Amino acid sequence: MAPTDPSHGTRAAEPADVRGVEPHGTRAAELQATAGPRGSETAVPRQAASVILLRGGASTLEVLLVCRTTAARFMPGAWVFPGGAVDPADGEAGHRAAAVRELAEEAGVQLTDPAALVPFSRWITPPEIAIRFDTLFFLAPLPHGAVARADGTEMTGEAWFAPTEALAAERRGELPLMFPTIKHLEQLSGFESADALLAWADGRDVLPVEPRLLGTGETARVVLPGEPGHPG
Repeated sequence: MAPTDPSHGTRAAEPADVRGVEPHGTRAAELQATAGPRGSETAVPRQAASVILLRGGASTLEVLLVCRTTAARFMPGAWVFPGGAVDPADGEAGHRAAAVRELAEEAGVQLTDPAALVPFSRWITPPEIAIRFDTLFFLAPLPHGAVARADGTEMTGEAWFAPTEALAAERRGELPLMFPTIKHLEQLSGFESADALLAWADGRDVLPVEPRLLGTGETARVVLPGEPGHPG
């Protein structure tokens, strides 16, 4: 099981090999505004899938983040887990197929067995946001011999981080992260190794998480279920 104290049991990591980092210092709060306000009707979230790729085995835990191009309409310049929308052609196994496809396209890593992906979480974009996704996040270990490389177009860089290292870089203004990525990294930081994380997540029921956006402009804040102000 994961430690209750997120800082407990994590190992110090060597500095990440960050390719394609742009020193623009964009903060997560600024990136959250890129989706813009919604109209009079609540947008229906689009189905999506993402892969939290792991390495470290039984000794440590690192996760892969890729950097979105600054030319992107949605989340420009943000560091994210590889992922994208589910295509209707993906069929019944749509989320797993989309996760495998997007990981290969964005990071150059091929997973041979979509059924081996381990469900970790499901996040639904707040209804107050115009561009919404209902995203399943899967865990997968890096295949033996595989090397992650950003595609250079949609994703302009890639790096491996210990979760605590990525969070520290975000606080220093060096790594633009979105709210869901931050919250996932906070949860991941409670595990000592990739193997421990996979063992904990295997067979676990995944329940949807729908944050809400309270307020507007500079006073806006995101709240999670169970936190003060969340209507759920």
